[in-house]
Amino acid sequence: MNKTIKIYIGLLVLLFIGTIAIEFSTPKPINWTRSFNEQHKIPYGTFVLYNELENLFTKSKVQDITISPYEYFIDLYSWEDSTYTVDGTYMYIDDYADIDDISAQELLDFASYGNTVFISANYLPKKIKDSLFIETENDYNFNGRADLSLANNIFKEDSISIEKGLSNIYFSKLDSLTTTVLGYQKFNSDQNINFIKANYGEGNIYLHLQPTAFTNYALLKKDNKKYAAAILSYLPDDTIFYDSRNKIRNELGATPLRFILSQPALRWAWFLALIALTIFIIFNAKRKQRIVKIVKPLQNTTIAFTKTIGNLYYETKDHNTIIDKKITFFLEHIRRAYLLDTQILDEKFIKTLSLKSDQDFGRMKKLINRIVHLKAKQYCTEDDLVGLNKLIEDFYKT
Repeated sequence: MNKTIKIYIGLLVLLFIGTIAIEFSTPKPINWTRSFNEQHKIPYGTFVLYNELENLFTKSKVQDITISPYEYFIDLYSWEDSTYTVDGTYMYIDDYADIDDISAQELLDFASYGNTVFISANYLPKKIKDSLFIETENDYNFNGRADLSLANNIFKEDSISIEKGLSNIYFSKLDSLTTTVLGYQKFNSDQNINFIKANYGEGNIYLHLQPTAFTNYALLKKDNKKYAAAILSYLPDDTIFYDSRNKIRNELGATPLRFILSQPALRWAWFLALIALTIFIIFNAKRKQRIVKIVKPLQNTTIAFTKTIGNLYYETKDHNTIIDKKITFFLEHIRRAYLLDTQILDEKFIKTLSLKSDQDFGRMKKLINRIVHLKAKQYCTEDDLVGLNKLIEDFYKT
């Protein structure tokens, strides 16, 4: 291990120790996420409410729903006598009631058989609103503080004020034949309905538009718990079927990495490990030889070019041109190899070429006479070309 690597390791150790010291010395920031998770103790979790339900409903038990309402209650429906095998109250508290239409219809059926449905959300399922003939509106022009109260004079002392996490969504249209107004919200001087009871079949559906009132922050602040207790007092003391989008998310989406990132200490350890790995890769890569690119040598295309040109002439039946070029190349070879003058191809030239090339005089005479004859011939045939080529090739081979 050289000196440079030791320095890098030392810097990484100091960085790790410094990060841990900063993490432990820094106050943990408040998580204001609106999770409405019954397991969360953050301001907008519902841990306090969930754990107090058994104290509020002393004769009932809390049953968690970990699947969709349709899947849960359809298994509790008896097709023989067309009734549900259980009685109780379905409870759902969240910013947005993420209930599909099939599950919403199942909840309506559950209520129609004498059961209760309680939903506290800013945005209610469209299927339920349409079935109860109610509408809501959202007034974006409001300040952050609201007075929440109940319509019954018995709960006059249970009115509260909340300053954070509110929305001014209220009921703008109701069915007066089946709906009872139970509560109001007041922003500035505008008072609107935010809590109702709707009769549906033999049961009741309670809809509330300020779920923030049931969060840890609201319940633990001043004496706000009395408002939540007053609202829940409308519900029968029977089994509570507690539903939450968070249960489904935890079952379907939990991973080791999700847990690591949710814990500050593990999250920093994960990031430091990634940083260290990145630094190692960067400095280690510099000491690796780069890949040498393979350069292919240039190909000798002379032969291929010559064959192409020859085939071109041959296909066009231009025998005179091919014969002329073969004669030209052959005589050039004679001049270069044997230093002979090829302007006059007579008997003397044939004897001299025969001696220098150590070729048979008769064969040499036949070749030269064929050359003289073809040079003087106006139209050459394919046989002339083949014969000349054979004589020249024999000369080269001998």
